[in-house]
Amino acid sequence: MTTTPEHDERIAKMTFSSVYPHYVTKVERKGRTTAELHQVIEWLTGFDSKKLEHLIDEKVTFETFFKRANLNPNANLITGLICGYRIEDIENELTRQARYLDKLVDELAKGRKMEKILRKG
Repeated sequence: MTTTPEHDERIAKMTFSSVYPHYVTKVERKGRTTAELHQVIEWLTGFDSKKLEHLIDEKVTFETFFKRANLNPNANLITGLICGYRIEDIENELTRQARYLDKLVDELAKGRKMEKILRKG
């Protein structure tokens, strides 16, 4: 399933700060912590909690967020369905990266073990 240019553009222009509270709510509602969420985000992007806070305050778009990220070399191991899309089949790089993050948050909320989420085996 391919994404539409409109879909890709919408993701690119969405601000990380508008989505972040939903990530927090989702994981906390399932008994996980913000610290665990930050661990997952740091694994994917290289952003520690302080840098994350700065990016939220700056209201960066997902496009800027992922341009500044140092994506984990194992990010391509994140596969499966998210929001109706098979991650490994998403052609647009930015959209695929945003879905990587969605998938990791989803796995965290579903109670998956951290070493599995962080693709450690």
